Amino acid sequence: MTTTPAPPAAPPVLRLRDVHKRYGPRTVLNGADLDAAPGRLIGVVGENGAGKSTLLRILAGKLRADRGTVRLPATVGHCPQTVVLHHALTVAQHVRYFQVAYGLPEPTRAWELLEELRFAAGPRDRTGTLSGGTRQKLNLAVALMHDPELLLLDEPYQGFDWETYLRFWEIARSLRERGRTVLVVSHMAHDADRLDALHRLAGGRLTPVRDGGRA
Repeated sequence: MTTTPAPPAAPPVLRLRDVHKRYGPRTVLNGADLDAAPGRLIGVVGENGAGKSTLLRILAGKLRADRGTVRLPATVGHCPQTVVLHHALTVAQHVRYFQVAYGLPEPTRAWELLEELRFAAGPRDRTGTLSGGTRQKLNLAVALMHDPELLLLDEPYQGFDWETYLRFWEIARSLRERGRTVLVVSHMAHDADRLDALHRLAGGRLTPVRDGGRA
């Protein structure tokens, strides 16, 4: 009987090694390690104040770690917990702004994502007039519109109704099937069955809670 060796595992699209971060006397990250392969849905849970948002800001390149190694792919999308929209600008102006920022020839993907999320506002509506859930849909769409290899999501479905919540996970699974890696940060672990792996951030370190096959 001849056995065929398994193909080598794909190199991680994201790698953290011994990452540390302090704010004055307070240690937030204390030797955090994490690997993420292409085409994975990964969750990070932790109590409020555990350092989840700090971790994502480091991964997004918006904050420097005090020590450690951070290796990222060429393209990263970041959807922070705080909506990054200006209340005086319209929906179309936001899409145009991020199109230019990403260097995209067309903003088509943003409008497709908004349609998938059942975005109810019009292109000329100012974001200051939108509900929290509607703003979050736009926040997510502009983070995704450049098709990043790694997507970092901080409490991404806050303000979503149940239907939109389910549509979010349909989009996430579609990204996974296309080889994109999605990292979802939350303070609750109720989405564990939808993830390929789950890690808990506590005491400044990431500990695997579950790491198995695809959900």
